[in-house]
Amino acid sequence: MKTTFQLSLCALALSAFYSPQTIAQATDESAEADERIQVTGSRINRTDLEGASPVDVISRDEIEASGFSNLQQLLERNPAAGVGTFSTRGNSQDSTANGGAAVSLRGFGADATLVLVNGRRVNVSAFAEGVANSFVDINTIPVAAIERIDILKDGASAIYGSDAVAGVVNVILRDDYVGTEFNAGYGGTTGPSYDETTFSTVWGNGDSSGNTTVILDYFKNSSIMGYEMGRFGTANQAPYGGNDFRSSRGYPGNFILNGEVVIDPDCPAENAFGQTCVYDYGPWTMTIPEAERIGALILANRQLNTNVEGYLEIAAQHNSSMAGGAATPLDLDAGLYVPADHPNNPWGERVDINRYRTVDAGNRVWSIESDTLRLVAGLRGMVGMWDWDVAVQKARSRSLQTGDKSQGWVRTDLMQQEINAGRYNPFGGVTNPQSVIDAITTSLVRRGESHLTAVDGSITGEAFELGGRQVMMAAGFEYREEDVEDIPDDQFQRGLIFGTESVSASAERDQWAAYVEFLAPLTDDLELSIAARHDDYSDFGTTTNPQVKLRWTATDTLSFRASYGEGFRAPSLAQIGLGPSQVSQFFLDTYRCPEVDPNNPACAATDYTIVFGGNPNLEAETSESWNLGAVWQVTRDWDISADIWSITQDNKIDRNDYELVYQAECNNQNSTVCVRLDPLPGETLGPLSRLYNSYINISSQEASGIDFSTNYGMSLDDMGDLKLALDWSYMTKFEKNGIDYAGEYNYPEHRWVASADWTRGFFGATATLTYIGEFEDYQAPQEVESSEARTVDAQTLLDLQVRYDVSTNMQVVLGGTNVLDEEPPFAIGDGDGDLYGYASSVHNPRGSFVYGKFSYKF
Repeated sequence: MKTTFQLSLCALALSAFYSPQTIAQATDESAEADERIQVTGSRINRTDLEGASPVDVISRDEIEASGFSNLQQLLERNPAAGVGTFSTRGNSQDSTANGGAAVSLRGFGADATLVLVNGRRVNVSAFAEGVANSFVDINTIPVAAIERIDILKDGASAIYGSDAVAGVVNVILRDDYVGTEFNAGYGGTTGPSYDETTFSTVWGNGDSSGNTTVILDYFKNSSIMGYEMGRFGTANQAPYGGNDFRSSRGYPGNFILNGEVVIDPDCPAENAFGQTCVYDYGPWTMTIPEAERIGALILANRQLNTNVEGYLEIAAQHNSSMAGGAATPLDLDAGLYVPADHPNNPWGERVDINRYRTVDAGNRVWSIESDTLRLVAGLRGMVGMWDWDVAVQKARSRSLQTGDKSQGWVRTDLMQQEINAGRYNPFGGVTNPQSVIDAITTSLVRRGESHLTAVDGSITGEAFELGGRQVMMAAGFEYREEDVEDIPDDQFQRGLIFGTESVSASAERDQWAAYVEFLAPLTDDLELSIAARHDDYSDFGTTTNPQVKLRWTATDTLSFRASYGEGFRAPSLAQIGLGPSQVSQFFLDTYRCPEVDPNNPACAATDYTIVFGGNPNLEAETSESWNLGAVWQVTRDWDISADIWSITQDNKIDRNDYELVYQAECNNQNSTVCVRLDPLPGETLGPLSRLYNSYINISSQEASGIDFSTNYGMSLDDMGDLKLALDWSYMTKFEKNGIDYAGEYNYPEHRWVASADWTRGFFGATATLTYIGEFEDYQAPQEVESSEARTVDAQTLLDLQVRYDVSTNMQVVLGGTNVLDEEPPFAIGDGDGDLYGYASSVHNPRGSFVYGKFSYKF
């Protein structure tokens, strides 16, 4: 096959555009035979890139052809991605990882997907997601710096250690570049006023003895507010077939007068439901927040002598973004009241503020700044027939989340002072004077920082001979020190700020590991790989994890692969060191509202406070995974691969299901787990104040499925060349705590990406279809298998791109994603994270996006 790129039978080439393909570049067959390369999923350097684990590769050309400007946009389209993949989309005052993004393979969560850069770990984000789930922020990896992305769709704890439960995403950076490259791009949506701007430059200089590559990258996007989204920007989804999730904390609000709930007399009729005045917060959410990212990298290597090379990686990234939502919501728990002699009190008697929102103080907005630094310095070379590599790494992530007095942050004690003085009027939905607003608002600061110090060393080469065939071996060690600290503003800790989430965490650990891997050709056609790794943690103990893989080349065109491995995930530092942290959760207090009644104030939609604390007794999660697959090279230009996979994760660290805690504790007025305020006259249960919860080793997850991919290339003679590709993933089961969620809310059974790429001379064009299958709408866990919900429809998105090489140095690109402007399928949602008529973790509401890009190389 005479071509610059040779297909690997380890993981099929899936497209010239986006679909992953595993390729090896080779310009001379004899040179290729002598060169040994390390592939993701193994520590052994080998001449043959085929292996027994499925590895998808997204090449540099595919990244550029995708039209996406950041890593998160690219990876969320991958069929192997699932629940737990998140981005800045939907960041709000209630998000705990604002500004960050992560990928979750197979739906096991971002904390079960190991992200590497050049085969090495990077430090986690200073701010955890979902209160205590640590993750690597892929927004800190600039797209301009990426040479390729390896996606290992198999467990790999025996190779890489903790977190490689569902797979590995290994980002390989560009190095050994010679020349200069400028890139610029701009694009925007055809609906909401959203745009993206990108600039990057790459410079490299080197020769046979070394190279230095410098990369600068800039990305900026504007925001999309809820009021620009039409029906997707309101909490009242009742007109569209959904629920009315408008808040009971209204403007005007309601009050407690002589033990009874009374509505503000000036509540507009269309917002009055019994004694509740509702408020639509949806228009003030940030569907996509404004963000700006600047990155710089230096990658250098130098041959020190015949057998030793030194290398250096320096990366710095500064990200800024916004997050926010509607004005501060207040309830009886805030302890606010209005004296009888207040000049605006319509009743002339003391009233307690029951449900209210300080809309006149403005919407709440966070400004988030994050800085990451990473330094890797190492030596590598050969001793005899053995390759060796040693390196040290220092990394730091620092995040700062601030809100100033102009960004809507109300402090309850200051507000009470202004009410007592008769200056703040909480009645009638009036706008209070700016001087009064200035007196009740405050500034907030949340600080987070994480550090990583690591040393690693490895050797790989021919260990011994077995049956006349050389057995390859790799062995090595790793030592790591990590710490994380998340410090909320003291005003949160003192209970002066209401209606937003607050996280506190502090922990540190050190860990060492040793591993060994053997690759033994049992026959000319059968290859066995055995690996094992031992990890020792300072805070929870030790673990040893093995892996066994087989590859059988049945014919010149057909091969089979199989793997089995055991894995683990250590408790995150945030889960161990979590201090008192608060989250908000929408649910109905059914003990006070057994039947929905608009005249019962307890039936109003409310987000209640759940308080979490850390658990130093958490144990590691364990996992088992296996994969069976086949690869068939049907012809020189047509490949097919198929894999059956399964992952079981036990002892999973998770939150106690708040619904179960509620059912067990909240019918008891004196419960210390479900804390209630004093009952109103005639009631036995008081308003719910807060629910205490924790992280424990409670759940198990088991997922299985089938992956299929095919790649076909054909010549159209004078009309150019055409490449067709399909990458399809079918999830047959996703069982959690004995409940199968495959096909249920957020767990579509089918995902696929199909592409067609045409090139002719200076011209090129690509069309890509992305399909996300249907799934059932949300149901509570106890109802998932006993009843059937409505169906959330499937969605198919079409992306188009055309390219023209103006010269050998210059290229112009025009394209669009979701060019047919498909809206997200309607979903009633879970009533908490999804309130606006679509499943936000599965479907993107941005709409059609068109772009232009320009590149020049010299």
